[in-house]
Amino acid sequence: MIDLHTHSIFSDGELIPAELVRRAVVKGYEAIAITDHIDQSNIDFIIPRIVKAIAAIRQHVSIEIIPGAEITHVPPVLIPDIVREARQLGARIVVVHGETIVESVAEGTNRAAIEAGADILAHPGLITNEDLKFAKEKGITLEISGRKGHSLSNGHVAKWAIEMGIPLSLNTDAHSPSDLITMGFARQILLSARVEMERIDSIFQHSRGLVERAIK
Repeated sequence: MIDLHTHSIFSDGELIPAELVRRAVVKGYEAIAITDHIDQSNIDFIIPRIVKAIAAIRQHVSIEIIPGAEITHVPPVLIPDIVREARQLGARIVVVHGETIVESVAEGTNRAAIEAGADILAHPGLITNEDLKFAKEKGITLEISGRKGHSLSNGHVAKWAIEMGIPLSLNTDAHSPSDLITMGFARQILLSARVEMERIDSIFQHSRGLVERAIK
């Protein structure tokens, strides 16, 4: 399992980074990104601490650990600046909290995330055809979510991303130990989103590519 969207105690997760990583190892993970929620109020607090925690433990565990951030409920006009700042502070995977159908995310967030060049647009909800075309043009990865609520639009995202040739990544958006999943369950999530069996390995391979790019 490669999981590029998780949360620790530095935002609204339940676990400190070391325990989150340890539990991921036990689940059989190959790689994990810690992507706590950020906006302008906490970006300079959270990202350096995630970077520090990962630097201390990465040589002592059997998986790749990537420092990241999830830009969450930031006004769309501010997203490009905060993406740049997150990268400058050491985030190697930048996720934007997309226009999920179960939260009142500002309209235009999906578009702004794509324009800003985020690595992953998380749970983008009923993403529009225009934004799908833009995501393909910009090479943005769309997320299939393992999280309750956000996963309700997985079928829409998977259908159009596959039809249009847009890369996908399956992530948990984990906040608690029970949110971490096995590779077998990840496959079930993708099958439930009507992703054909023969396409599933290519989705995991794309996530491996994101990991390789992030750790260079």
